[in-house]
Amino acid sequence: MNTAQTPSMLRALPLEHRQRLMRVAREVSFPEGTRLFQEGGRADRFWIIRTGTVELDMHVPGRRAAVIESLGHNELVGWSWLFSPHVWHLGAVTTSPVRAYEFDATAVRAMCEDDPAMGNTVSQWVGAVLAHRLRASRTRLLDLYAPYGAGSSPG
Repeated sequence: MNTAQTPSMLRALPLEHRQRLMRVAREVSFPEGTRLFQEGGRADRFWIIRTGTVELDMHVPGRRAAVIESLGHNELVGWSWLFSPHVWHLGAVTTSPVRAYEFDATAVRAMCEDDPAMGNTVSQWVGAVLAHRLRASRTRLLDLYAPYGAGSSPG
């Protein structure tokens, strides 16, 4: 489902900023089927996937949740932590066992405020991920609910 790779932290952030972020990371594991977050919940952390897969989904009234994108190795899970009011805009569930680095959003936001250069690069990285996810959401929802899908025409 992931048509173009989202920007990874390794490619998006300079070594110094990656190292600072990794100092506040903690290693976590989740079994398959774990709901990491639900739309509307408090966005107080984010993850970088080491192994496994996570699906992002969107609540659709009267239907099963629509899967927007599947994320894997080195991809960011969660961007809502960076933007007020810090509420999840999508949901996320593991579709295989997952090992990841987990980051406390409050600590990372404080680091970004203390170091404007780091704040700028983190914001640009998360913004690029957000732009990718919005495009993926649009395409997926058109595929699911538009009369002819995202890329086809009636005749």
